[in-house]
Amino acid sequence: MTVGITGLGTYVPDETITGTEIAAESGIPEEVVVEKMGVREKHVCPPDGDHATDMSVKAAEAALADADVDPTDLDLVCYHGSEYKDHVVWSAAAAITDRLGATNAYATESYTLCAGAPIALRQARAQLEAEPIDAALLVAASREEDLVDYGNEDSSFMFNFGSGASAFVVEAASEDERDGTDGDNSNDRGDDGETGDGDPFGGRARAIVESSAAETDGSFADDVVMPAGGSKRPPSEETVREGLHALDVPDPDGMKKRLGPVSLPAYLSVADAALDRSGFDRGDLDYVALTHMKRSFHERVLDELGLDPASDGYYLDEYGHVQSVDQALALSRGVETDRLEPGDLVCLLAAGTGYTWSATVLRWRG
Repeated sequence: MTVGITGLGTYVPDETITGTEIAAESGIPEEVVVEKMGVREKHVCPPDGDHATDMSVKAAEAALADADVDPTDLDLVCYHGSEYKDHVVWSAAAAITDRLGATNAYATESYTLCAGAPIALRQARAQLEAEPIDAALLVAASREEDLVDYGNEDSSFMFNFGSGASAFVVEAASEDERDGTDGDNSNDRGDDGETGDGDPFGGRARAIVESSAAETDGSFADDVVMPAGGSKRPPSEETVREGLHALDVPDPDGMKKRLGPVSLPAYLSVADAALDRSGFDRGDLDYVALTHMKRSFHERVLDELGLDPASDGYYLDEYGHVQSVDQALALSRGVETDRLEPGDLVCLLAAGTGYTWSATVLRWRG
């Protein structure tokens, strides 16, 4: 089987907050917020609307239309977005499945925080190859901006959190449907911009899903927490009064000191492993859809991979960091700005607190 992305959809709410406003609220200089943190503006949800399932459904409808797939043709709906959703201890995937009318799909959830998109694609590819199912919908959403306390300087690295949603329609095609394949997994291009090994989807695929990689350093598990709301400290009048229902970094200096030496090597490690498993190396890479981070580190990662940050990736400074939605946003904006073209080899590259780094390679069809 070959697995491809046949539909892509994104959604962001209309309401925005600018870097200037974040600077005023937090007391951090505007230049630091806009230039260093890389937030010109970001989209945020109104308190009474655009919950995780609302945004997921909107992105999913766009992806299904893009793929020309009816919801009843789906076998699987997987939600891989934020655990901060409409309700706690609750399946957003089931609610999304029902609202879409995906009556033949089963619903499940996959949670790897901000590293979720490459891992969800990895899981979907493996399942589509191994089981008698043909079509999956991967949806994600986040409005974790609600959990950010702009008065808490210790959590300032989360001031870029924004809201939005993404969806991928992922389908399987049998090997005998290939048109012109020679079994070669090279990144050679023909005159039409297609890669040399044909398209088993007959032109329907936006991308062919290749291999993935991930690694975790669990020593960072307690570095970013919401102090109250879980079983260790259930919600109470006291926890609300003390403001313990916002994300916090108990030891920001210690986290920074420990994370600094390992983060870049981990990003590069998972990218190299995913490329190698797919039959490629850094020299074949054309575009990276990278988690939003401070601008200088974004540029450093792409530079280390041998790419030009100005043309071989997209910096999401008008969205901020939208958890595992970032990769879909970077793909969409890459297409819209002509940075991502048919025939490109793409790496979805992400990291999530905990700390997990993940990568999935795509051969982009357009």
